[in-house]
Amino acid sequence: MTAVNHMGEEKRRSVSRHSLQVDRRENVTVTGMIDVISFDEESIIGETEMGIIIIRGANLHVKRVNLENGELIVSGEIDGITYENPSGGVRAKSLLGRLFK
Repeated sequence: MTAVNHMGEEKRRSVSRHSLQVDRRENVTVTGMIDVISFDEESIIGETEMGIIIIRGANLHVKRVNLENGELIVSGEIDGITYENPSGGVRAKSLLGRLFK
């Protein structure tokens, strides 16, 4: 599978299925990750095979990210997880613009 990250670079990756596992609202494991767009202690925004994912909470930390395998592991106090529809870079930029106004 060929994916293009937010910087326009192509990268080869094995096909993986998207899944989301939440453990006690303290740990989140996401598979099918294509890219991590941004992260801080209150939100992590990434691109998955199923669209843009936004993880919100407090004291969030990226424990592991392996885009080669499409995996992201986050710890912290998880308050919510939402998705935006899959799309190109224009929508991702407008999403970031709305989040950081």
